Amino acid sequence: MNEPLQSYIRVGIVHFMAFPQCMGGEGPIIETASQIVQDPFFEAIEITRVKDAALRRQLRSILQESRMEAYFGAQPITLGGGLDLNHPDAASRRQAVTAVKEGIDQAAELGCKAVAVLSGKVTADKEAAMQRLVDSLLQLCDYAHQQDLKLVLETFDQVPYGKNCLIGPTSDAVRVSEQVRRKYPDFGLMLDLSHLPLIGESAADAIGAAGDHLAHVHIGNCAMDDPKHPAYGDNHPRFGAPGTRNDVPELTEFLRVLLNTGYLSTKERNVVSFEVKPMTGESAEAVIAGSKRTLLEAWRNA
Repeated sequence: MNEPLQSYIRVGIVHFMAFPQCMGGEGPIIETASQIVQDPFFEAIEITRVKDAALRRQLRSILQESRMEAYFGAQPITLGGGLDLNHPDAASRRQAVTAVKEGIDQAAELGCKAVAVLSGKVTADKEAAMQRLVDSLLQLCDYAHQQDLKLVLETFDQVPYGKNCLIGPTSDAVRVSEQVRRKYPDFGLMLDLSHLPLIGESAADAIGAAGDHLAHVHIGNCAMDDPKHPAYGDNHPRFGAPGTRNDVPELTEFLRVLLNTGYLSTKERNVVSFEVKPMTGESAEAVIAGSKRTLLEAWRNA
């Protein structure tokens, strides 16, 4: 592609993955978020809960001052707490919904535009579990709409060495989205290049199946061939790391499909966010810089 990347994409980054020490709502949140917002390459940042109210106020100010578009990831809330939006036990399901609602409150406080969630675990009663998930999502959409926020469901793997989530294949995600959209038409799906090898779907398969349900995109990598790999499973290593699945060719193909389907266009300039995590001994700053170079190279080839 000869036209500038920024003519088609608002590049974002998942802050709590690039700086995993912040994932639990503590750590050097202000310092690391400041580092991102001062980089004009990025127009969007994805953040998660911040436990300290004073730090939330400080973070909101930084985001406003930098004119950075913010999104909220509730995935660490449910994953970290072992919570499940499609749990067969009603009390456990309510606990998960309540925790995400608390995340929605923080998202509104921080000035975010949307909140991302994921399904719970795979269960034997798949159809019933999907209905339980729809019920939870409807409750969360209702709560999010009260605070002028949208809700997005991210697709994940169904492998035991990954997240082993109900959603899951893109076709199942669309079935869930269709039901939620009957009441909340702005509900959508998030696809992540990192997850596609784990799900067993190509870019064309996943993006084609998602269609107009696609609302948000992550790009990254995974390791799934060697259980001894330090990033084995859904752990988002840097692009092109030895023993991993995604590099410039895979990202190029992903971008091509996004362009061909219209998700990326000069009219929409939708967000595409890096979700990359430094492995032990790696520098977050170097991994971020390498991700930017990978995206630029893939864009030139797209």
